[in-house]
Amino acid sequence: MSKKKAKSIAALPVMRRDVAGVDIGSTQHWVAAPQSEPDTPNVRVFGTTTGALEELIDWLASLGVKSVAMESTSVYWIPLYELLEARGIEAVLVNARHLRNVPGRKTDMRDCQWIQTLHSCGLLMGSFRPPGQIARVRAIHRQQGNLVRERTRAVQWMQKALDQMNVQVHRAVADITGTTGMAIVRAIVAGVRDPNKLAELRDARCAKPQDVIAKHLRGTWRDEHLFNLGSALRLYDFVTSEIERYDRLLDDELVLLESEEHHDQSPPPLPNKIKEKKIIREDKAERRDRLFRVAGVDLTRIDGIGVDAASTIIDELGPDLSAFPTEHHFVSWLRLCPNQAYSAGVPLPKKRKNGMGSSRVASVLRMAATTLARSNTALGAYYRRISQRKDAAVAILATARKLACLVYRALRYGTEYTDQGAEAYERLHQERRLKSLKHAAQTLGFDLVPTAPTEALAASVA
Repeated sequence: MSKKKAKSIAALPVMRRDVAGVDIGSTQHWVAAPQSEPDTPNVRVFGTTTGALEELIDWLASLGVKSVAMESTSVYWIPLYELLEARGIEAVLVNARHLRNVPGRKTDMRDCQWIQTLHSCGLLMGSFRPPGQIARVRAIHRQQGNLVRERTRAVQWMQKALDQMNVQVHRAVADITGTTGMAIVRAIVAGVRDPNKLAELRDARCAKPQDVIAKHLRGTWRDEHLFNLGSALRLYDFVTSEIERYDRLLDDELVLLESEEHHDQSPPPLPNKIKEKKIIREDKAERRDRLFRVAGVDLTRIDGIGVDAASTIIDELGPDLSAFPTEHHFVSWLRLCPNQAYSAGVPLPKKRKNGMGSSRVASVLRMAATTLARSNTALGAYYRRISQRKDAAVAILATARKLACLVYRALRYGTEYTDQGAEAYERLHQERRLKSLKHAAQTLGFDLVPTAPTEALAASVA
């Protein structure tokens, strides 16, 4: 940060005078408020303690400030942002790249003055941040995601220790964290070494017989690897218990967010009965009901989006997407648009992604898109058509974009998604192709003549 003395600059057309700019720092915040006297900068510096932040807000309130703009510097902006919200002062979180892209120079002035000047001229656009209650749920959900990743590391450590002892649990069962896999791991940590006794822990639903499982469970049983296995198992159990605590807390928070209109209501049955049975089998029906009461729509009706994906979307964004004027704005914010620019018909070099938007929601939608590759649905047919023309990566991005549009329509307008089926989608796609071919032929002075009856053509398309 420059140590030059604050100087005033030539005024730009001012649209709002009751705004301030804050240069966020880890130990101090520089604040530029509206000028009390002409050509006299009104700049003060405050500490970052809670008392100092309250003093900062009191000073801004005494000057009649209604809106405060600040950069999103690490996490240092969060306490000030939340305190401003609590006092009823609008807080505008600005991406640093926006400040760089605004034309002009800020020499001989501090960063806070530059932010305040641009904000007063209406040249800054705030980043999307959900309301306070949703932000609280989002913070809890994100920390739970960190714990899930930590539990995954513990599973990897267990797998490594087993591999070093040549105990091939991952070959004996499909999932080491399943009922049989965890029973075997716990028995090993408890001191069981006989492969046959370990194989007796096989769940009745396992596809492999007991004798085949026993062949993979004979190991070297070295003490150092057994110690590492026990440590990883204890860490796995501890993190799992913490994740369950977060689940209960999220359920309590969702109850507080339920709308009065849908209180005590349950979502209608899913058209996809297999999906509905899976939700019940995984004990996620209650979470699905709560999400429905919060959002007023059932996102799990959209093919590819399960309860976990719907929970991430609601926890990250909330049920209100009115901050995005159209679904195109929403898709662009998620960075699910093609990253290819053209100039005079020539493709320009791809630029590095700017890091704006919600990567968590976009990741969930991409993961949902991959599950549609072999589904007998309209979205699955769309995925396969794009994949044949381009490749799997393009198909995932395109399908995730379509899912984002469906999510936006559901949350913004309450549009209920209904799958038309893969055959209906293919038939509609062929009709569009035929219409395009007829138009192209007519522009060249030709007419298309079918070589097969319409019924046979429809049958071949189906």
